[in-house]
Amino acid sequence: MAEHITRRMVLKSAAALTAAVAVGKGAGAQAASDAAPVPADDLARIRALLEGNQAVKWVFAGDSITHGALHTYGWRDYPQLFEERVRYEMGQERNLVIRTATSGWTIDRLKEDLDWRVLQFAPQVASFHFGMNDCTGGPEALPRFRELYPDIIQRVRGGCGAAILIHTPNPVLPNAETRRGPHLESYVAAVREVAAQTRAILVDHYAAFTEYAQKSNLHYLMNDPLHPNEYGHRFKANLLFQALGIHDPESTVCRLFIPR
Repeated sequence: MAEHITRRMVLKSAAALTAAVAVGKGAGAQAASDAAPVPADDLARIRALLEGNQAVKWVFAGDSITHGALHTYGWRDYPQLFEERVRYEMGQERNLVIRTATSGWTIDRLKEDLDWRVLQFAPQVASFHFGMNDCTGGPEALPRFRELYPDIIQRVRGGCGAAILIHTPNPVLPNAETRRGPHLESYVAAVREVAAQTRAILVDHYAAFTEYAQKSNLHYLMNDPLHPNEYGHRFKANLLFQALGIHDPESTVCRLFIPR
């Protein structure tokens, strides 16, 4: 054959077209997404979606921390804890939690594969957790990170109208991560700026982990210098619950042990 077409390429193209048609934009979907829409209150929209067991798709995109591989040693990570809280404890079993995060990923990688990783699912809520790997590019890569992040959010809003969650990365262990440690805080600041600019919901793990470290030992939450362990993921899940207004001190998930 003159051209080899993989099944993934076909699915990716079909998904992009389906997402465009689903929002009533047909072939003009990309052009429409170029004009930044003014988002409604995403928190109010999410709270409304969590009423009445509606059909809701959540997509969690990110790097190894959201991928949840290896560093929890079989314990549940924060997207899995979120799924347990929403689909079981809150009875929203028609909610679907889709995770496309992959170890080593950056915002550049997501930009290249956004149709496959997010838009094909036409989610009602999209969650992004980036910065930990991006910061290895140092100050030179920061302007591109700062430019790409809102562009991706704009494309998702224009493509499927999703409410947006943005997570700051957690801090790394002090003096243990020379590639990330010197640059991470500036990328965290950029994530906060993007959240404010796009009016997305911010889950500030960096601030909460830093506050925890002032009262306890950050090592309790970490498996290595940058990856949270099972306790760190429980801590992150509780921050997400609090940001969405679904934390309940009587919940089994919310009461899972976290060392203090």
